Amino acid sequence: MLNRRDFIQLTLATLAITGSVGNLRKALAQQSLTQEDLLRFEPKGQVTLIHVTDIHAQLVPIYFREPDVNLGVGPMQGLPPHLTGEDFLKRYGIRPGTPDAYALTYLDFAELAKKYGKVGGMDRVATIVKAIRAERGDDKCLVLDGGDTWQGSYTSLVTRAQDMVDVMNLLGTSAMTAHWEFTFGEERVLELIDQLKFPWLAGNVINTEWEEPVFKAWEMFEKGGVKVAVIGQAFPYTPVANPRHLIPNWSFGIRDDLVQKHVDDARAAGAELVVLLSHNGYDVDRKLASRVKGIDVVLVGHTHDATPQVEKVGNTILVSSGCSGKFVSRLDVEVKDGRMTGFNYRLIPVFSDVIEPDPEMAKLIHSIRKPHEKVINEVLGTTETPLYRRGNLAGTFDTLITTALMEERDAEIALSPGFRWGPSLIPGQQITADDVYSQTAITYPNVYRTEMTGAQLKAILEDVCDNLYNPDPYYQQGGDMVRTGGLLFDLHPYEKMGNRIQNLRLKRTGEPLEAGKKYVVSGWASVRPGTEGPPVWELVMDWIRKQKTIRIPEQRDVRLVT
Repeated sequence: MLNRRDFIQLTLATLAITGSVGNLRKALAQQSLTQEDLLRFEPKGQVTLIHVTDIHAQLVPIYFREPDVNLGVGPMQGLPPHLTGEDFLKRYGIRPGTPDAYALTYLDFAELAKKYGKVGGMDRVATIVKAIRAERGDDKCLVLDGGDTWQGSYTSLVTRAQDMVDVMNLLGTSAMTAHWEFTFGEERVLELIDQLKFPWLAGNVINTEWEEPVFKAWEMFEKGGVKVAVIGQAFPYTPVANPRHLIPNWSFGIRDDLVQKHVDDARAAGAELVVLLSHNGYDVDRKLASRVKGIDVVLVGHTHDATPQVEKVGNTILVSSGCSGKFVSRLDVEVKDGRMTGFNYRLIPVFSDVIEPDPEMAKLIHSIRKPHEKVINEVLGTTETPLYRRGNLAGTFDTLITTALMEERDAEIALSPGFRWGPSLIPGQQITADDVYSQTAITYPNVYRTEMTGAQLKAILEDVCDNLYNPDPYYQQGGDMVRTGGLLFDLHPYEKMGNRIQNLRLKRTGEPLEAGKKYVVSGWASVRPGTEGPPVWELVMDWIRKQKTIRIPEQRDVRLVT
């Protein structure tokens, strides 16, 4: 319980960060939900795993809309996490309109957001972590970070991830793995690893010159009298999905044979519980768990899926904890005779109006953001419609970006990557510079303007489709479909490579794209070195300032054909 002095400090810190809290909304939310409700748990066994992943540098509470389309292909079709909306509610027995329905689906998003408020905030995450540790004892708890932690905000960009290193150190993290962290470049990554108060684990990263491991693969912990091995698996396709020139000396890959070796080595060293701290993505981990023997728990990252129950693959369980600080997973594990014999699990939604901020973390967050308030708090305009990114096919914030690229760069067509990170906004909400940076803050943000033929555009779209919809998960690279402006097409996800994009047309005329004709295209986040052009956030913010009031309808430019 907070004493009076802590409560005063907490209140001051919170107001300094967020301004006046919507007390009426908070009261309404708390009538049906309490912090005690969210943290209620039946302890089990000797070890507690606390999992967060894909925070994407979101320090303060946000809105975050879950996807309306999340397609599975091949053997993954129809399996979690490839369920949305009513299908998701039915699968997990969740009633519409409830806090869980709001947290886990897109249904009635704007309406329920007004009722239940924002989610996340690392000061709230810290409260949850401290509460679990206080209940179980630190000697039984591991706090494990699945990566994509350092990137995704203005402060992470300008401090080159120093802010998130400080936050995760204060949180008391036990170990982490990585993906977007590598986009700060080899030199900076190694600098920051030296500052971590916990192990950085990435056993699938190999030095290209010496063919030797770059990082430690696994760490042994003793918790509750149990030897727990945590194996780190960084995103296998980092040099493909992100610029290779930022990490020229490191190679990646799934390397399931190497994962098996790490498991065997850990077992030989006495591990009684083996945990894979992964950034492979859900479908890749499902396949890997069927091929690698001896893993008890896979903590899934990368694909941003939040599932309220674990999935089992043989004797392995998969835990998936969402993104952006919206959820914290708690998994209590019972171990007997050197093997996992039972567990209890809960996916805890971080409702920021219900969870009290941790004063110490709130103070640190305030100190990080305070010097940048003039920049991040600039109001650019107001949205009349929900703005969101997450979804396999399209997002309204992505449509905003592609529209801005076409108009600001005088282009016929715009391409924007299908990134899964980035908070949502609800109708009537002001759009700040902070919001735009949270959609665009990367280390290779230049907006190009070039010419492409219709054939080149078709090839790009088909290539991205194969990354997403190849029936073999080991050929999937995660992310969502590239966002397009100025194009219309039909998407057939279950067709073969080369046939997934059909009826490709220029939106302004409705005419089919001609294979040999050149079109003016604007885009950003090119992985090629030396790409020239202004940072994407400058163009997007200029466009919003001119519009003042933003209204982005649901996109119908892509027709899904299943």
